[in-house]
Formats: sequence, C-alpha cells, structure tokens
Amino acid sequence: EVVRLSLPEEQKVSVTTITVGLSTVLTCGIRGALRPPIIWKRNGVVLNFLDLEDINDFGEDDSLYITKVTTIHMGNYTCHAYGYEELYQTHVLQVNVPPVIRVYPETQAQEPGVSASLRCHAEGIPNPRITWLKNGIDIVPKLSKQLTLLANGSELHISSVRYEDTGAYTCIAKNEVGVDEDISSLFIEDSARKTREPDFPSVCLYKEWLSVGNMFYVFSDDGITVLQPNECEIRRHIRPEERIFTSYEEICPGVEGEGAQSCLWASAVNVRDKYIYVTQPKQNRVMIIDIQTQRALQTLDVDPLPTKLHYDKSHDQVWVLSWGDMRKSSPSLQVIPEASAGEEPHVIRTPFEGVGDFFIPPTNLIINHVRFGFIFNKSKSAVHKIDLETVTHIKTISFKNYSCAPQAMAYTHLGGYFFVQCRRSRSGAASPQLIIDSVTDAVVGPNGDVTGTPHISPDGRYLVSADEDGGRIRVQALSVRGEIELIYDLQTDIRVSDLTFQPSFTEGNQYYIYATSHLQTDVLFVELSTGRMNVLKNLKDPVTAKDWPWSTYNRIVKDSGLFGQYLLTPAKESLFVINGRQNTLRCEVSGVRRGNTVVWVGEV
Repeated sequence: EVVRLSLPEEQKVSVTTITVGLSTVLTCGIRGALRPPIIWKRNGVVLNFLDLEDINDFGEDDSLYITKVTTIHMGNYTCHAYGYEELYQTHVLQVNVPPVIRVYPETQAQEPGVSASLRCHAEGIPNPRITWLKNGIDIVPKLSKQLTLLANGSELHISSVRYEDTGAYTCIAKNEVGVDEDISSLFIEDSARKTREPDFPSVCLYKEWLSVGNMFYVFSDDGITVLQPNECEIRRHIRPEERIFTSYEEICPGVEGEGAQSCLWASAVNVRDKYIYVTQPKQNRVMIIDIQTQRALQTLDVDPLPTKLHYDKSHDQVWVLSWGDMRKSSPSLQVIPEASAGEEPHVIRTPFEGVGDFFIPPTNLIINHVRFGFIFNKSKSAVHKIDLETVTHIKTISFKNYSCAPQAMAYTHLGGYFFVQCRRSRSGAASPQLIIDSVTDAVVGPNGDVTGTPHISPDGRYLVSADEDGGRIRVQALSVRGEIELIYDLQTDIRVSDLTFQPSFTEGNQYYIYATSHLQTDVLFVELSTGRMNVLKNLKDPVTAKDWPWSTYNRIVKDSGLFGQYLLTPAKESLFVINGRQNTLRCEVSGVRRGNTVVWVGEV
C-alpha cells in the first residue's frame, strides 16, 4: 500500500514559548495513513530516548515530552516519519526565565554632600524592566539633576546626598513571567556625630575602613600583596618569610645558595570569600589563606607540580591538576572536598588517568548548580564527561570524525552548548571550534569557521573567540531561541593572552571586554553592544612565556565581579589597575614581580 503523508504549510514551523521549570509537549503535525514511526531530532541529531533524562516520547501519538524545562532545552526540534526525511516539521522552543536580582551595596553610610550610588543587576528572559521605590514609594516623580537613573535603571545615582536621602531603596525587576526585588539601604550622617554616637551607620563606615574585602589579592615573587583598587593602596603585604599559622613553616621556604627568599605560585581560587586556595608548584602543596585574618592558615600536600585549581561552587570542592613533572609525564587530578568548611581539609584522588586539562562550567545568577565537568588529554581526539558529585566517568565524546584534539572549552546555558577549541595541527593550521549539545552529548558540528579560544559572557549571551596568533576576535550572540549568530569580526594586532567581561555602566544587560596580549604592552577594550574598540597603551611588558610555564595566560586580566569597576593586569615588575567605568588607567603599582596569580575578594 502507498504511504501518503501530509503537513499543512502553516504548520511547517511552530514556535512554543515555555517558562523554565514547567513541562511541555511538542506534537508532530505529520499525518497520513500507514504513517511510519516518527523520528525526532534536536539540532540535527536524532534523539535516543534511552539516553535522555528529561526528554521522552511515551505518548501514543509520538509526541515529544520535556519534563522540567531549563534554558538548555531551547533550540530547534524537528520531526519526520521514518524513511521520509524530506517532509519534516520544525518546532522552535523558546524558554522564559523569571528575573533574578542582586543589589549593591546592601547598606552604606555617607556624609552629607558626597555622591552615592545604589546598583541593581537583574537577569531573566526576556530582559527584565527595573523600577525603584524609596521607603515603598515610586522614585520616578522625584527624579531630578540630583537624583538620576543610569543604565536602564540598573543604577540609582544621588549626586549630593542630604539627610532626607536616608532610607530603604527597593529595586524591583519584572518581566512577563515573574518579579524579584531586594533592598539597598542608605544612611546619611556627618563625621562630627560619628565621633559621639557609635550607632549603626558609623559601624558601617568603621567596618569599611577595617574591611578585608573588595580587594585584589596578588601572589608574586615577593609574597602576597593585598591591593585596594579604589585608592590604589597596598593594605597588606605578606612576605615570603612570614609563618604559616598551623605548621609555623615559612610561607615560601628559602633555598640554600639562592640568596633572597622568593615565592613561586601558579593558580589561585576564591572559596566563598572565606578562603583563598593557591598552588605552590615547587613545594607540591596548596596553601589556604584565611581572608578574614589575612593570614596563611595551613598547607595541603598534593601530587607533584600542582598548576591549576578550580573551585566547584555547586559541590564546595576545589579541583587540583598536577603535572607530575615539567614534561607533564604523570599528570593527576585531585579534589579537596568541603573547601569552605575550613575544618581539617583533605585531598581525594580521582580515578582519571592522563588528564591534560579539565573544564567545569561556571555558575551564574540563573544557573546555580552544575552537575558535570569534562576532562581531556590534548593528544587525544575526545573529551570525557564526569559526574562532579560522585567524581566518576560517565561517557566519552569522540572528535575522531573532526580530527580535533581539544585545547580549551567554554559553555553557555542558553541552548546548552559547549564550545571546544581544537589544537593547531602539525602544519600550523587552526581547525574550527566544535559544538557539543549538552542535551544529547552529541557533536553538532563545527562552529562555522570560528577558531581560537572561546570565552562566554557571565550571562551566557555572548561567545567571544580570540585567535592568539592573528589577533582576530569574533563575537557571536546566542539568541533566546538557542541560535548562534556572528555579530562582529574584529581584526586587531593584539595576540590575546587573556580576556574578561566587565558589566557595562551605561546599558543594562551589556558587557565590555578587556583583552591582554602575550607580547605587547597594550590592553584592548571592546564595547559588545556596538563593537567599538579602544586601546589602553603602554602598560609595560608582560611576564615572558618562559617565566610563566603554567598556562598560556602569561598576562592575565582580572575583573572585580558583578558590581566592580576595576580590573587588574600585571606587567613583569608591576601591577596596572584599570578603571572599567571610565575605560582609563587608574594607576600603576610598582615593585611587584611576576604577580600573574590574582584573586578578587568581594564583600566579606
């Protein structure tokens, strides 16, 4: 008998919009007598329902059921009857997310006459609208030269504060699917009263002066420098000969015949603004710094030559990659559990062999839990997916068809894509990045002809890929439909070493990027909303690659978090602080050698 299939023209593309956390059904519109079974694909890859946790086809009518939709599910789903691929229906799944906000600062005390800013960062899909209340009353009628809203309402600025500006300011973020709010409190009182009455606002100011937070902690040959960027002031210098609290050993033990004591660091991470974990490759150990007391608390012995740390916030554990030796002949991966507890830290061996590198996706306001990571060996054409909680291998994703040996990875939760940078071939040609779909764990294919190291903006909306050789930087945007589109192809003469994102001060939900160079003294600035480029010149020579064997990032650039306006980048023998709000150089701090390991510590 003849199989006759039909699909009305108006049903060829169907758009479904669903709120995160709900369930949805996609029904295939292909009809006909003796219709063969329906085959579903996502991003062109056939869905194998035995492998998928949250997608199945248990309906009688071959519909696709997605239970508990998240932002990774957005994208294109197609259906066709088995053996009849030319007739297919496309379902575009859009996912909406209620707003999530953070305000800064939670409380502040100011003297009359100075300016004050209250900031509110909101994320959601669609982009939320921000409004402010003061003591419960809408602020818009009160707007004036003195009281202004900046960056689509994400900053409330008071140019000259008066006593009557004291109050609770509520930021409210709203979109079609939800609302979130938080309070930032402002106290105004003069310094004469402060000396008399130790009331709450004075305590605020006193704490600010005593604060150990909102600082860059820089690990250099000369020990540890704690730098307050606003005043460009060194608040503390922990010298190599200072003692570790628990063992009473020196922080950086002297070596006989080497003269002056010096330190060697590789990688450091901030653990919940309570501790900093930092590797000392020569001592085969990880040192733990207590942020509150600004002291070296203790050390943990790890496998030889620890060179890379990552703090997995979702499971409160620090991952440690050790090389074994400078030839990387016996690498190992270890885990320090309960990293923020501070009680008797210990090290767990992982069962993974021959680990060249690893990647764990970061969390953000919308995605606060990460379940999986990847390990890879730069000489093998595959990545291995691992369960972060149980520290076990789940599956291997092969790149043999693309002859790609992975070098670096990045991840966006919008559509759930991993981007994999491939190592250059022996002939020196760069292969395009590969895209892995985290829903199916399948390789979707190359990311067009985009090459270089992938970097994803904190909100997941931008992918910036930098060629370290040519200076070409490509910017792609991820849409709320899970589509990837090229928006800029920038030709620069900066061979990019490191790159970071700075939230914009003029537009809500936008970013600037700052990029440093392997060789040159310039730092590149790009405004992502317009592609406008600028260069900060003459920031002195970077640490040489020879003096920085631990990674390709021989000149890092470190931002100061969601609300920070300063960035720090080290030169060979000094530190440069950049004011990201004005896109200018704030200051140079000299006499800090090889300070290429830096941690930002926020509110403590």
